[in-house]
Amino acid sequence: MSDDAKSKRIRELEKLIQENQYLYYNEQPVISDEEFDALWDELARLDPTNPLLARIGEDKSEGWPKVQHVMPMGSQSKATTPEAFRAWAAKMPFGRYLVEYKLDGASLELQYKEGKLEKAVTRGDGTIGDDITPNALHINGVISSLAQKFSGGVRGEILMPRATLKLKYPDKANCRNAANGIMKRKDGVGSEDLDLVCYDAKGTIDGLPPFGNELEKVEWLKRMGFMTVEAQVFDSVEEIIAYRAKVMDQRPNLKYDIDGLVIKGLEIDEEDLARPRPEKQIAFKFSPEEAVTTLRKVEWSESGAVYTPIGVVEPVHLAGTTVQRANLCNPDMIRTMSLKIGSKVMITKRGEIIPKIENLVDNSMATGEIEMPTTCAACGSSLIDEGTRLYCPNPACPKKTFHRLEKWLSVVNAKEFGSVILKKLFDSGRVRQIPDLYTLTAQELSEFDRMGPTLAQKIVRNLHSVKELSLAEFVAGFDIEGVGVLVAEKLVQGGYTTLEALLAAKPEDLTSIEGIADTMARTIVSGLAERREEMLALLASGAITIKKPTSNKAGQGQTLSGLSFCFTGELTSMKRAEAERLVRDLGGVTKSSVTKGLSYLVTNDPNSGSEKNIRARELGIPIINEQEFLSLVSRSNHDGV
Repeated sequence: MSDDAKSKRIRELEKLIQENQYLYYNEQPVISDEEFDALWDELARLDPTNPLLARIGEDKSEGWPKVQHVMPMGSQSKATTPEAFRAWAAKMPFGRYLVEYKLDGASLELQYKEGKLEKAVTRGDGTIGDDITPNALHINGVISSLAQKFSGGVRGEILMPRATLKLKYPDKANCRNAANGIMKRKDGVGSEDLDLVCYDAKGTIDGLPPFGNELEKVEWLKRMGFMTVEAQVFDSVEEIIAYRAKVMDQRPNLKYDIDGLVIKGLEIDEEDLARPRPEKQIAFKFSPEEAVTTLRKVEWSESGAVYTPIGVVEPVHLAGTTVQRANLCNPDMIRTMSLKIGSKVMITKRGEIIPKIENLVDNSMATGEIEMPTTCAACGSSLIDEGTRLYCPNPACPKKTFHRLEKWLSVVNAKEFGSVILKKLFDSGRVRQIPDLYTLTAQELSEFDRMGPTLAQKIVRNLHSVKELSLAEFVAGFDIEGVGVLVAEKLVQGGYTTLEALLAAKPEDLTSIEGIADTMARTIVSGLAERREEMLALLASGAITIKKPTSNKAGQGQTLSGLSFCFTGELTSMKRAEAERLVRDLGGVTKSSVTKGLSYLVTNDPNSGSEKNIRARELGIPIINEQEFLSLVSRSNHDGV
């Protein structure tokens, strides 16, 4: 992003934040909490010292008396994926967890003295809020006089039931916005249509706290007559993840809107609760990239030697698209989750082309077992089921051989050489190995498939346009099981910088390389042995050469050494494969996903809400556009990094 564009976007964000902040506190919110939070996050990324950031949560409401809270009403840390939740839970010393619905409404604190309600205060900035007691007295669930002489605060969420919204407020966007607008009306009209559901308390009875842990708080609130949040106790993280999936399935039929779960330990930690963002509780939110649906059948995708299960599911709307197919990865995944035809499952779409089935939700409506294929459809060999993969072991399987040709054409980016003509050449026996491709002439192609001479010449010309490949690209092109460009790069970085060295390697040699385990090492060595003659024949033909290893000294071709890049979305000046090759040529590493330690995420839409952009912001990874990437590469070539 250029300086001018960046400055313009910062001004836009400031205006949007201030406008929506006013609407939130005084009128009717027009965007969701997530959208509002995203504006703050983007401003913090583009302009970390912006004065507006110092006023996050600042109360902009007008016309109501200001009152300080009894209980801090700060924000919560968030997790939107099981992985993020597991990472948080791993840091917590909890033996048991209290899990509550995360109610999607507006927070309210009821302040009591000797059991009598004195004030009802909105969240405001987390420390000071609006005293809306006249309206609160008409809200269902607000108790003006308790059965015990409690002094302190009770916290809850003001909600509008879904049925009420449908019946009386169909013009409002959602329950949360409707409730937030009504509770602050100066005339109090509509307050009787709202409910207060409570989940927290802090105070004393006769100078002593009435509860010893977080669960006892909820039980005390029930005894006092408050409507309370749904709460359960769990012993493990995986139980919570499974429960969240079940709640997602039940969510459309609940009385109120919820947007996730709140998880905390049972022990009351006043010091932690006093923090602006408590560390010992987290909002495990639902994501628009998750949904619950029903598994209707399983199809088996055949890619080379490997058979991969694909779940056909009941159509469901997910991340802006209608999803009907979801990846099941391998046979072990089916067995581990006890999946059956008719199982309710949770699926996710986190930047994946095909969504993934994450876990089982319910098997009560299952109708049958999932059948696994046992015989290769192409050669008749018995398939081998290793759990993590189901594959044909026959090295001469025609399906495996054809897939290798397709893989090679993708590596050299010969897109004009389509699968249809390749399949005809393969079935005729004319092209069976990669070197055979380079013996084709334009005239032969034209006569073989009756295509025009212009197209035939273009196909041959494009095939021969790439004459030199890196060792990693060369090896990846031979479609060895599990060995793509990234794995091949690990081998090169591990010291195997020539084909001769790789062909001479033993499994025990390769396991010393980070990320190469025993099974993969054996697969690599056996795959190289199988393809040895074909590789050497291709090099002997002169059609392809392998680039010589480059120096590791700065300024000598390795100027991006130590840096890693992930590309997402369309590029304009080059294809993504070309950009990734450029990074590798300069000693850098390309990655297919955003993980901790990534140097840069490259995208021409840095402000999008894509999973990769969100993940990069969470991890503090710089997000740069194509022009900034090219400037970095150009600067690296001149100055080194």
